[in-house]
Amino acid sequence: MENEILKSLEILNTSGKFTIGNDLVYLPDFSASFNDLFKKKVYTTAEITYCDAFERTILRYASTWAAKEAVYKAIKQINPSTLGWKKIEIIRKKNAGQPLVIIHNPEANYKISLTISHDGDYVWAIALIDTDL
Repeated sequence: MENEILKSLEILNTSGKFTIGNDLVYLPDFSASFNDLFKKKVYTTAEITYCDAFERTILRYASTWAAKEAVYKAIKQINPSTLGWKKIEIIRKKNAGQPLVIIHNPEANYKISLTISHDGDYVWAIALIDTDL
């Protein structure tokens, strides 16, 4: 099964129709380095409101960070110019709902699929961009 998944990802990635970005966050390290300055530089007001609505806020901040990193890595394969962290916004229409990506750049018209997962001390996010628009 794992070989089939890897083969499918390789086909997607080499077809030129998609870009993929992912990020893995180790919660203990993220928690140790998380501070107000980082929070203000990276997260939008809506993201902060979302993360602060949960009992384990650090898990939500780490999940949102992993998502932003994954999206950033996928976009960099299409457009090498710099994109600030607040230009990538991860929203949910309801608590613990499907993550959606908003790119605050009028020239960025990306169709992005995003998934976030967490287990124990790890958070993982994968972003897939359809470049065949």
